[in-house]
Amino acid sequence: MNKKRKQTGLIAIGIVILTGIVIIGIAYYYFLYPQFRPNEKVSIYIDRDDTPDSVYTKLKTIGRPANFNGFLLMAKLRNFDQNVHTGRYVIQPGDNVYRVYSRLSRGHQDPINLTIGSVRTLDRLARSIGKQLMIDSAEVARQLLDTTFQAKLGYKPETMACLFIPETYQVYWDMSVEDFFMRMQKEHRKFWNNERLTKAKQMNMTPEEVVTLASIVEEETNNNAEKPMVAGLYINRLQAGMPLQADPTIKFALQDFSLRRISNEHLRTNSPYNTYIHAGLPPGPIRIPSPKGIDSVLNHVKHNYIYMCAKEDFSGTHNFSANYNEHMVNAKRYWKALNERKIFN
Repeated sequence: MNKKRKQTGLIAIGIVILTGIVIIGIAYYYFLYPQFRPNEKVSIYIDRDDTPDSVYTKLKTIGRPANFNGFLLMAKLRNFDQNVHTGRYVIQPGDNVYRVYSRLSRGHQDPINLTIGSVRTLDRLARSIGKQLMIDSAEVARQLLDTTFQAKLGYKPETMACLFIPETYQVYWDMSVEDFFMRMQKEHRKFWNNERLTKAKQMNMTPEEVVTLASIVEEETNNNAEKPMVAGLYINRLQAGMPLQADPTIKFALQDFSLRRISNEHLRTNSPYNTYIHAGLPPGPIRIPSPKGIDSVLNHVKHNYIYMCAKEDFSGTHNFSANYNEHMVNAKRYWKALNERKIFN
């Protein structure tokens, strides 16, 4: 009798152990086994309009799980409908349900690379930001163009572009408009360190004036090696009280950046940005200049050139001269090249 009871007990224990092994195996398969199988690292973006069902659809489409039942069970047990967090979340090949669910339900998102480009207008900047972040471009534009907000940051409509330093920053995709501008202020202060501020002061220029001149330099040439030369030329003109006579400011005044040849009619454009009829710097930058452009002004080459003309080989570089007669020789060569290529506007 005792022997029979002992056998029965052993069988019961065996069944319990076997049942436990099966349960553990099932749990491991559904929650810890590598279920997600994208071909490479992918990102899922969850925005304000997403619901649990739309998140499930994105996960199945992008993450390509072999079995999704474990995620649905975990979502039900842990009330995922109350823990949907916006953001960008990365799914790696071989991720399991527990790891993916934990990141999403806790809002442990992955940062993105936000690129602030060297664009010409604030509306283009707003569109670019709207394409990269969850923020709507109209929301960004409203802040950018709000004069009260501009004044709060220490800018005017003409100088608002000075806030931005073109660079790639790591940020969270769902950052708010307020957080975005706070980050841009932080990066601006970081860029304008004591060394740069001291150099600007030694030139008797404010950071906004340096940025304005840098924007003209960058419109004049894409050649980084030439930028300090061009900056030095314009500084010579400013110090001599000469008009800058910068063609890119005419394009900005007309808002026609396709012009390749500036005519006398264009030079009569009635605008504060027309540096042919107004001495000194224009009211603000004509684009958001790059760090290299800004540094080319702060570290400009000292020389005696006050004229420059695009080279006739269309290399994007310039011929520099210290007197008008030499400049006209260079200009005639360039005009001839334009005519030969039938470029009249």
